[in-house]
Amino acid sequence: MKRLTRVLSMALLLALAAPALANPVDINSADAATLAASLTGVGEARARAIVAYREQHGPFRRVEDLKQVRGIGDHVLQVNRDLLTVNAANPPRR
Repeated sequence: MKRLTRVLSMALLLALAAPALANPVDINSADAATLAASLTGVGEARARAIVAYREQHGPFRRVEDLKQVRGIGDHVLQVNRDLLTVNAANPPRR
């Protein structure tokens, strides 16, 4: 029983640490396939919506601006916040 508890504890620890080990995703340069593969709660349709919004409105200034995309709300932003980045090399065009 102790072994099972240790194994489950270790699995939980690894699951919680996984986002910190993942590569950051630049929402101003990632393509739809990368967004869909990297972000929790973002499938192909939402990923395409992010890219379309970015193409229409220009680069995101802040990670929080992602909520302007239809289908992206507080929950999706919250669970992915540690993975998301905005490349400062892209000047704002809005």
